[in-house]
Amino acid sequence: MNKLVGKINSIHTSGNLSIAEILVNLDILKAVLIETPESAPFLKKGETINVIFKETEVSIAKNFSGKISLQNRLNCRIVSIENGELLSKVILDYKGDKLISIITQFAVEDMDLKPGDEVAALIKTNEVILSLE
Repeated sequence: MNKLVGKINSIHTSGNLSIAEILVNLDILKAVLIETPESAPFLKKGETINVIFKETEVSIAKNFSGKISLQNRLNCRIVSIENGELLSKVILDYKGDKLISIITQFAVEDMDLKPGDEVAALIKTNEVILSLE
């Protein structure tokens, strides 16, 4: 699992759903939660929180410009790539934090990914988990 530490910047709630905005290394990450500040007391502005997401939920974009529905975009540098027959493990540096993306070997080849490339790591808001531990 990928894990970053941040502080809750804001919470937007409607019914039993919330979208939390978490400040991580001067970037905002968003998480959709089936919780509200009333049902989960840790959901409060300024709370230090772990932002967790699976390696398989990190998509990679290279030379990306334009709009996309994926709200979480982290600018990273590729540190290394462990190629497999079908899947590859792409190790990223995000402002000193290590992130891992598992993508297809076809994508690695198609995008001509290599160590040193600047890429964007993209994570869907509903794939982000918040944890105090």
